[in-house]
Amino acid sequence: MRLVLDAGALIGLDRNDRHVVGLIALARRGEAELVTVAPIVAQVWRDGARQAHLARALPMINVFDVDLEMARWAGELLRGTGGADVVDALVTLLVRPGDQILTSDPGDIGKLLVTRAVRATVVAV
Repeated sequence: MRLVLDAGALIGLDRNDRHVVGLIALARRGEAELVTVAPIVAQVWRDGARQAHLARALPMINVFDVDLEMARWAGELLRGTGGADVVDALVTLLVRPGDQILTSDPGDIGKLLVTRAVRATVVAV
């Protein structure tokens, strides 16, 4: 199983939110791989000197780059949902059947997953 992290999850890590930190610790104990996409990091990263919790957490997260093919898939996914949030679409493309996704936007992420026909557990943070 993998734990897919959106911006809300990384913000929770940055703020040392007990709920988010606990969910991630539980996933790590279960040997889940933590994953996200680079644009998610861009959404939340502002100042490494002031974001110590996030800076410490990033090395344990597999951060995927976005290439042209993935960008096209994200656009097609948004066309299918009528959505507009490119970063939500990109992070949703990482989700595999059986994964869990930590998100502050469960409604939009849920729609994207339905459009992709991928069964995953959406956890609101």
